[in-house]
Amino acid sequence: MLVLTRKKGERIRIGSTIEVAVLEVHRDKVKLGFSGPVDTRILRAELYQKMEVKSGKGAGGA
Repeated sequence: MLVLTRKKGERIRIGSTIEVAVLEVHRDKVKLGFSGPVDTRILRAELYQKMEVKSGKGAGGA
């Protein structure tokens, strides 16, 4: 895992098409903005895990 420190307004590039921007920082919360191709799905980890469980792929599914 790559760990980076960024300040409000700074950006990170992932490959040549995805960009992550630090929009706001307040105490223990950070607001991030993501931009990239429309065919690239960006999900919070907890939503992705729920989708895997519903499709039978997660929690021990094949």
